[in-house]
Amino acid sequence: MLSAQDLAGVQKVQKMAVADLMNQEQPLSNVVGIASGVKWSKGQPTGKPALLVLVSQKLEESELDPVDMVPKEIDGVPTDVLAIGYPYAGGCDASEAGIQTLAKKARPTKGGYSVGHYQITAGTIATGVYDILPGGTVSPPAHGTGIPPRSYILSNNHVLANSNDASIGDPILQPGPYDGGTVPADVIGNLSRFIPITFEPPTPRAQHNNLIDAAVAEVPFHDIDREVYWIGDIRGWRRKSKVVVGNVIKKTGR
Repeated sequence: MLSAQDLAGVQKVQKMAVADLMNQEQPLSNVVGIASGVKWSKGQPTGKPALLVLVSQKLEESELDPVDMVPKEIDGVPTDVLAIGYPYAGGCDASEAGIQTLAKKARPTKGGYSVGHYQITAGTIATGVYDILPGGTVSPPAHGTGIPPRSYILSNNHVLANSNDASIGDPILQPGPYDGGTVPADVIGNLSRFIPITFEPPTPRAQHNNLIDAAVAEVPFHDIDREVYWIGDIRGWRRKSKVVVGNVIKKTGR
């Protein structure tokens, strides 16, 4: 796991690496992203700080043009090359999707099930959430008291807000359209708010500051359960200072 100091050091170098390795005029041909993390060895994290260079596919050095070689280190921080394919914001490509065990309609629904804005394919519900209650605080985490006046589905911007192209109030389907959801039969709620994503174009990648891909849709209280399928109930949240690279992550999704 990385300390806050180590992570801050890698993130500082990360900004330099984005400008260097992903320069629009002469980007490395195989590089699709840069991240801060830890060095991996034999399939296991070592805990040592590293700049993660994300590539569409991992190639032997003999197959690469010298100008496309990823340096062993940048400004003293070692690099680690990880193959991730071609990332994009949006639901799955319908032509590549397989059988989805969580693609059915469920009321109440729960984390892990299919959901989506009516104009996308489909994504995954994270969990059910509500606005912070009277007496609740973020730091230190405290739930507050009372009955939540509104309930929401938490998911991604690209799932509920159609990658910024949605309007507040748009219908949200469960299951998502690709999994058979239709308007009005499968409308579970409406888009309430979302964090905008900065895309290239129009904004140059070096100017991006995307920290989160999130949106919420208001739904009737009785239609959403805070349990996550196969994982269980959400017990709360963890303070940012307690979240470090190397933490074990669980997810259930379509």
